Amino acid sequence: MTPFGDRMRKLRAERGITLKDMADGIGVSSAYLSALEHGKRGRPGWHLIQRILSYFNIIWDDAEEVVRLARISHPRITIDTSGLSPRATELANRLADEIARLDAAALDEIMAIMERRRSRPGEVTDVPPKRKLPRAR
Repeated sequence: MTPFGDRMRKLRAERGITLKDMADGIGVSSAYLSALEHGKRGRPGWHLIQRILSYFNIIWDDAEEVVRLARISHPRITIDTSGLSPRATELANRLADEIARLDAAALDEIMAIMERRRSRPGEVTDVPPKRKLPRAR
């Protein structure tokens, strides 16, 4: 299950809404909504997210959180390590190979490291953000 799917299930449970009722309310099939919740479909598009926010009457910070969860809920991701160090490529491959075997404590530990790195304002990293270069004419 994805973080977005988990949040949708909790919202439905809190409000006593069945999967079928929600699916009807946002204009998708029950099968699609179930697959979305279980991470068997890609992350939802902007228009579907807007219908979900409207369906649950979610606004402001709560809406931003739902959008954030949708953004980080693609069940099949690709990590592009081209141009990065061999160590970065090794890490990406090891994570892909081992993530299914990591327990909750190990996942929490890795997430804590990522959060600490992200929360350091003004920190200069040794890897610049990737930018698309203009095409030669």
